[in-house]
Amino acid sequence: MKLIIHLAALAAKQVARHRLRTVLTLAGIASGIFLFTAVETMQASLRLATEESAGDTTLVVYRENRFCPATSRLPEHYLDEIRRVPGVREAIPVQIVVNNCGASLDIITFRGVPPVDLPRYNPDLEVIAGSLGDWPKRDDAALLGENFARRRGLRPGDQFEAVGVRVHVAGIVRSPLAQDNNVAYVHLPFLQQASRVGLGVVTQFNVRVGSTDELQIVADRIDEVFASDAEPTETRPEKAFFAQTGKELIEIIGFTRWLGVGAVFAVLGLVANSLLLAARGRVKESAILQTLGFRAGAVGVMMLWEGLLLGLIGGAAGSLSAGLFFHWQRFTFGSEGITLALTPSPAVTLGGLALAAGLGLLAALWPARVAARHPIVTSLRNT
Repeated sequence: MKLIIHLAALAAKQVARHRLRTVLTLAGIASGIFLFTAVETMQASLRLATEESAGDTTLVVYRENRFCPATSRLPEHYLDEIRRVPGVREAIPVQIVVNNCGASLDIITFRGVPPVDLPRYNPDLEVIAGSLGDWPKRDDAALLGENFARRRGLRPGDQFEAVGVRVHVAGIVRSPLAQDNNVAYVHLPFLQQASRVGLGVVTQFNVRVGSTDELQIVADRIDEVFASDAEPTETRPEKAFFAQTGKELIEIIGFTRWLGVGAVFAVLGLVANSLLLAARGRVKESAILQTLGFRAGAVGVMMLWEGLLLGLIGGAAGSLSAGLFFHWQRFTFGSEGITLALTPSPAVTLGGLALAAGLGLLAALWPARVAARHPIVTSLRNT
């Protein structure tokens, strides 16, 4: 055990001695792991938004064969019939207005809802600035999700205009639901008039059911009720709705996985090349160590330690900087009126660090073999 610790200390000294090579190698590792962690953050955020879990109880009632909010129009009076469907616990009409229906990195989403229904439908909304009581007092008042407000630099009392809709910021809210943190909630009648769709028309209905097991049953019942109406519906669980409607967004994020794979191979090649050059450049040092009594295996283990240290330091720099980057920037992808917040995760950050350490060890295997198997006599003769 003592020998292993001493070898780790010697490896650390070797890393510190060759400063230029070490700095360049660490910069390359950090860049590759930053890219890998960024890609994994997008993939993890997408899985969170599309994979159903035991706690999912929300349905989205949309106009059949429609995708963009601008084309989905349903009569608001459907609400009473939806609430009478067995299994429906609560329902709320929603008018959605977005600045771009296609895939976009910065999307502005207004959600018009009845002011009296929002606190009851979504009791988990937490007001972190401003006052929820001020929201019903003005027709043009808006409650902004914290990510939305941070990206736009908005505070209670400010006014802003987008998509032809001008609102007054009444408060900033936080919610355990990622969607709520990236939209602006406004009064339903106000948004209907501002967007010129007319009173009595909404984009969709959000429905809560009693349990996850009832999702599909209630969805089928709702669609049966309106199957013969002029505006038939298509009801799906919220995450299935996201997966179906945001196909373009999902394809874009899916492609980024190849960038992550490329980053992994780049880091592997960079560390292996750096350590191989180090092994060949330290032929005399390795020979002297073996002359002093170090076994060939110990020389190889020292090289493995060097690869592990480079991987850990570079991986920590890359994964932590990626986590901080997404924490402060709060990027949001949007498509078809749906928003996907890129939220950093401790699991992803630790995964990037573990991967970097593993790549450092893997990349050091061949240089360690080269350093350990080089004959002492040949090494001394070549110096």
